[in-house]
Amino acid sequence: MRSRIHHNMYRSCLLAFCCIFWLGQFNNGVQSLKCKCEVCKETNFTCDTDGYCFTTTYLTTKGGIEHNYRCLDRALQVPHNNPLFCHKQKSLNTTFVMECCKHEDFCNAHLSPQLMPKPQVPKSPFSTSEITLIIVISSILLLLAILGAFYLYKTKRKRSGMHHHLRHGEDSIEAPDHPILKGVSLQHMIEMTTSGSGSGLPLLVQRSIARQIQLVEIIGQGRFGEVWRGRWRGENVAVKIFSSREERSWFREAEIYQTVMLRHDNILGFIAADNKDNGTWTQLWLITDYHEYGSLFDFLGRNTMDTNGMIRMALSIATGLAHLHMDIMGTQGFFFLYVLKTSNEKISTGKPAIAHRDLKSKNILVKSNFTCAIGDLGLAVRHDSTTDTVDIPLNNRVGTKRYMAPEVLDETMNVNHFDSFKRADVYALGLIFWEIARRGNVGGIYDEYQLPFYDAVPSDPTIEEMRRVVCVEKQRPNIPNRWQSCEALRIMLKLMKECWYHNATARLTALRIKKTLSNFRTSEELKM
Repeated sequence: MRSRIHHNMYRSCLLAFCCIFWLGQFNNGVQSLKCKCEVCKETNFTCDTDGYCFTTTYLTTKGGIEHNYRCLDRALQVPHNNPLFCHKQKSLNTTFVMECCKHEDFCNAHLSPQLMPKPQVPKSPFSTSEITLIIVISSILLLLAILGAFYLYKTKRKRSGMHHHLRHGEDSIEAPDHPILKGVSLQHMIEMTTSGSGSGLPLLVQRSIARQIQLVEIIGQGRFGEVWRGRWRGENVAVKIFSSREERSWFREAEIYQTVMLRHDNILGFIAADNKDNGTWTQLWLITDYHEYGSLFDFLGRNTMDTNGMIRMALSIATGLAHLHMDIMGTQGFFFLYVLKTSNEKISTGKPAIAHRDLKSKNILVKSNFTCAIGDLGLAVRHDSTTDTVDIPLNNRVGTKRYMAPEVLDETMNVNHFDSFKRADVYALGLIFWEIARRGNVGGIYDEYQLPFYDAVPSDPTIEEMRRVVCVEKQRPNIPNRWQSCEALRIMLKLMKECWYHNATARLTALRIKKTLSNFRTSEELKM
């Protein structure tokens, strides 16, 4: 009898221990956390995450202070137990600060990170005339010192000969090397670190790269800020610097670029994102591949191309858009998926479908082989296939009015249906094909480069002007007669007309456009 009691007690203790152990495993980082999210209108301003809730406080250009509330998923936490994004540098947090929490649902609603006061400049004890005298004397002494140093340098160089191993300025660094950066090119490093997930470099590596970039020259400006050509260890990179009021656009574009499996030859290559606080204002950097030919808008304004080049360029853009629009499923096993689903953890099984929402020739880059890469994903939206919802960012920016589809202009588009956004992208693609076709050189004959509807609306049209032309009058860009005499131009004409149908559901898909152009290019190659 006693042995049976002891046996039952042992079984009870063992069962309790197992329950406690598995409950601990369940709660160890896989339980969903609810956070306040100001951009999540569809879910009652609430987001779910497997990581942290966070609140940011930043200084606007007008001197006001604003707060943002979002989720920081576990996939963006580096390291997982102490995310880099949640670190505070109190002496620098004068214009931007971020604070994280995970102890309870909606914990970020109670967070209010405080900006540090800017250091006060002590009043000088000297008068203006005394300061002027000091500056003049200091300048003279500095000039003498420079001349003396130059003389010593020349003398030493003559004595030691001309063979010196000089350290180039572009090799200087501002941050210590991450181990993965030593002796590795950007391309090799990206291939090495993203071949598994395709979701971008680790955040610590991104920050190390950003701290080592030297800005060389400004190559573009826009509503968001500026674009610079930068140098990283002898390699050119493009640095997109957002103004502080465009923090949402910067965060959104960095978030979209780091989507799993997004990397593609015809999508602008993302390298790193970082924010830099210089004590006066916060610079928000987005670092991408550099393409010397610039945007498609710039390229077409300076160059024409033969029909083969025209088809090749159009095919590359359609291929990039088809990849964006495609929903790519992952390869996790059924048991693994079952375990994650039963634990209520958010899972990403592959690349979600993405719509661009601001497709135009200025947002497409021309590569050195004259194919194209689609860039500027700050307005992009993602489709959540599990809930059939659209992840629409809260952003003051709108798309480019000249390229807006009829249903966008007259506000009849169903924003809760993801295919609506893809069809609006295809409409814009048809206008871009029209821009390319005008520069197709057939027997020395080509058209002057123009923007779509150049002859129907002003250079900066309003929504009302575009609505009148596109929706009411149902105009489309004019088609030159010469296009009927060339098979390649006829193919382009047929495609663009099927892209800009007024009825959005009648438009081609990006994948269908890609296959049509690919088949035509293959048939032309067989003829040669």
